[in-house]
This record gives sequence, C-alpha cells and structure tokens, in this order.
Amino acid sequence: MSDDGKVVSWEDAGPGVLVATIDRRPANALGPPIIDGLNALLDEAERRDTRVLVLTSGIPGFFAAGADIKHLGTVDAESFAAYGDRLRGAVERLAEADLISIAAVEGVALGGGLELAMACTMRVSGAEAKYGLPEVRLGLIPGAAGTQRLPRLVGRGRAIDIMATARQVPAEEAAAIGLVDRLVPAGEAAEAALVLAGQLSGLSWPALAALIRTVDAAFDRPFHEGKRFEVEQIHELFVHGEAREGITAFLQKRPPKFG
Repeated sequence: MSDDGKVVSWEDAGPGVLVATIDRRPANALGPPIIDGLNALLDEAERRDTRVLVLTSGIPGFFAAGADIKHLGTVDAESFAAYGDRLRGAVERLAEADLISIAAVEGVALGGGLELAMACTMRVSGAEAKYGLPEVRLGLIPGAAGTQRLPRLVGRGRAIDIMATARQVPAEEAAAIGLVDRLVPAGEAAEAALVLAGQLSGLSWPALAALIRTVDAAFDRPFHEGKRFEVEQIHELFVHGEAREGITAFLQKRPPKFG
C-alpha cells in the first residue's frame, strides 16, 4: 500500500503521462478497494487530460491475482451480481477511456487481473510473468470480458485451450501468441512501459486516437465498413487534425509541434 494508504496510487511521469500502481496485499485481489481505486484513478486521468496511462503493481510476484475469492465466499447471489457489475464497470471504463493504457506486467496476471491487463491498449511483459483465466477451477467462467477479449488477441482455439485447462501461460508464449505486445527482461516491464509512454505522448493525439478507433473497427465491423471508416478518419485528420502541421514539419525538416 502507498504511503497515503491508497491501494491505487498515481504520479506524473512526464507531459501527458500518468503512472499508476496497484498495491493491495497480499496479491492485488480485485475486491471493492481496488475497484474504487481504479475509478478514482480514471477520474484523475480525465481531470488531467492524460494521454498515456501506465498501470503497474507494487507487489513483487503479482500484477493482479484475480477476483477477491474471500469476498465472493461471503456473498449471496444478489451481492455476487453487484460485485461483478462493479468490476466489469471499472474494467470497461479503462478499456473505453480516451487515452492509451499500458499494462506493465510482472509476476502473475490471473483471472480478473488478466482481464484488467487485456482491457489496456497495450501490454508490456517481464520475462517471468505468467497469464491465465483459471475460473473453471471454481466452477465459473471469466466474467469481465475475458471470454471476449482473449479470443480477439490469440484466436478461438488458443483461447479455449488457455481457459479450459486453467493453465498459466509463460511470458515467452504469451508474446508469441499475441497476448502481450512487448517482452522485456524480468523486472524491466515498468521501465519499458514508461519509455513507450514517453514516445507515444510526443505524437499527434488526434492521429493516435483515430488509429486505435480504426484498428478496433476491424473487430467490430465488416471489412468494407472498416475500410470506409478508415477513409473517414484520415479525411478528418487532414481537414481538422494535426496533419498539416506534421506534413509542414516534414517538408521543413523540423520536429512537428503537435498539441
């Protein structure tokens, strides 16, 4: 836990960059305190007009170990549904936030912890990290969009393999199948994520936001609609975005001055 007692704390890490740390002992179980902390973090990110958010853990060996099983063992069906709604709300709010989010994963990211990481725009993994959605061992299935996001990242067959066997996927395999985007030596995920965040924060935000929208459309729209959406986005960037500054800077052989 941070010095001020927050289980989710944050600090500036450069212009437009916010780095957040989850720290709820012993394993960052995603109970109500972390859910509240994530919502407070996203409130703060909106207030600061954050462009890149890096999400890390303050607990060695754990990114997040999943749902709070001790909490679930004490609730009835109505409370179980309410807890699930709150967790899904925080995860989806992160996924839909108007920023680029980067999960810097060391240790295990299991269950809701992996769902949280998959809700981020990108994932940077330490070499000793492990990933899994083991809910079948509890007689459940993933409930914060894990059954939807994992197949989009790794394909149907691999997703069923990972979930049905409840196995933990080592970082090297996770990188090979597309579950994580960058693989770095153990202990260096946060540093690498911050370097990436710094690179992204210096680019044109309208272009980055349009890029992400257009790539996401590839999963949500038929191909011909996606192509049409791409044309709309690039036209909008040229007319109302920062393309003119980028093109002018290129021709003048100077760095662009993006807002």
